[in-house]
Amino acid sequence: MLQGLMAEGQNGARFSRLLRERAAQRRTLELVKQDLAHATAVSTTPKLEQHGCSLAGRTPVLHLSTAAGPITYSVGAAPSTIWRGRVLMRCGPAFGLDGLMTAGMQPINRVVIDGLAVKPTRWQGCLPELGINSNGPIDLAGSSELGFSACLQTGTGLMGLRLDQVFVYNNASHEQRLSQDLWAQVVI
Repeated sequence: MLQGLMAEGQNGARFSRLLRERAAQRRTLELVKQDLAHATAVSTTPKLEQHGCSLAGRTPVLHLSTAAGPITYSVGAAPSTIWRGRVLMRCGPAFGLDGLMTAGMQPINRVVIDGLAVKPTRWQGCLPELGINSNGPIDLAGSSELGFSACLQTGTGLMGLRLDQVFVYNNASHEQRLSQDLWAQVVI
């Protein structure tokens, strides 16, 4: 009976953690969606763009031009050991107390979410054969094999995003994978 109670407690803790991680993913995707709403252009070649911050070897996945300044989302190693595994970082204009981006300021580089999968499952959302039109979507920076993926349907302005995270529980003896997709219309 004691083993049953302990297992129930562990399941409850794991479920609670899963809910927290899913909420963090949802908030992260909403932040990117808001940045997309302010974008005047989405680069199809984010690696070739000028970035406002040092990427420190991280892969630029999404580069947006906005009236407040460029925004780059990159995936790679964490800037310090307080973060779990690989991270998604946002380099761009800061937000003021009113929640709006402040133009003309030095861009800041911040971790948006951590725990991105090191070896994620390839995202099928960016495969050309699944495209809406004959051109198919563009897999930005080859990101369909990263923990944060972005693809752009150039003819329609439809942007697909995916987060793929992994977290461990039960003293690192088990691994939980958590993925979430978001599709948004980009008006450029």
